[in-house]
Amino acid sequence: MAIRVIISGGGTGGHIFPAVAIANALKALDPQNEILFVGANGRMEMEKVPAAGYQIVGLDIQGINRKEFWKNIFLPFKLFKSMNKARKIVREFKPDVAVGVGGFASGPLLMVANRLGIPTLVQEQNSYAGVTNKRLGNKAAKICVAYEGMEQFFPAEKLLLTGNPIRRASIEIEGKREEALAFFGLDANKKTILVTGGSLGARTLNESVMASLEKLDHANIQVIWQCGSYYFDQLSQELKDKLSGRIHMLAFLQRMDYAYAAADIIIARAGAGTISELCVVGKPVVLVPSPNVAEDHQTKNAMALVHKQAAVLVKDNEAKATLFDTAIALLNKESESLILAQNIKKLALLDADVVIAKEVIKLANKR
Repeated sequence: MAIRVIISGGGTGGHIFPAVAIANALKALDPQNEILFVGANGRMEMEKVPAAGYQIVGLDIQGINRKEFWKNIFLPFKLFKSMNKARKIVREFKPDVAVGVGGFASGPLLMVANRLGIPTLVQEQNSYAGVTNKRLGNKAAKICVAYEGMEQFFPAEKLLLTGNPIRRASIEIEGKREEALAFFGLDANKKTILVTGGSLGARTLNESVMASLEKLDHANIQVIWQCGSYYFDQLSQELKDKLSGRIHMLAFLQRMDYAYAAADIIIARAGAGTISELCVVGKPVVLVPSPNVAEDHQTKNAMALVHKQAAVLVKDNEAKATLFDTAIALLNKESESLILAQNIKKLALLDADVVIAKEVIKLANKR
């Protein structure tokens, strides 16, 4: 029997992609399932969700501004307005289940759904639960998590370890190494490091590459460098004629599967979605957690892997000086690299999107 589901949240790709993946899984299980997204006006979900083929309604909501506190003066009014709009959305759409994936919009929507007797499911992507999800978890019927030990944030009886939905096209790397090397114009006899700070890039990772160009050249190492669309033009000007043929700088990686397949070592931020992909890829990883995130959750994500000897961590403020020394040393320690690769692969959780979608359907059928 077809069901009606509201999926709320967003703000970053790390929230939006799992939301769309869950929606796609619900549609794959039954094309008659009806799905409505609720996001925050002015945030990227208002563009990305319609591009994925789904309808979205925006709430005029914002998060707490921790840098400029005076901007929070309108927050109570925006929350009140958003709660009223969320109530109207729920009453008109009449969902069987409401799903929250984190982000500004998930708070008002799930609070209203709980008050109106609609079962709710929370999907927490990180190893350290966000403030909104911790509050919503107490009343949720089910909480889907990607890490063990989440009982410290949520009622244990509601937890289900599912992992995070991942971009399937990005992690299908089996048998693609030769193809990938040819795609990037790389030498099969040289070691390759992949550096990725995500589609927007990461200033620290970019500065670390720039500070290490001579070092990398001397070590005869190839680099696939996703510098981010935000930084590409500026870096192209700064590094004109300075990049050797072994450093391949791109604004955006259209074929993430090739980048993963070609890499011997991967340097990345420690966002939940990235880590979930890296676990499936199963290559040695050096993580540089972003310090510019709520509750420093990227460091906590990274430490969850470090404690299991599944990744190496380099602090953001030390990366410029030490990141590539660490990566190059790791390339020269085959046994250590192999242990890291084996251990991170053990943490892979596949089909999270389908598992979560089936939980949504179970909740709907209990009503």
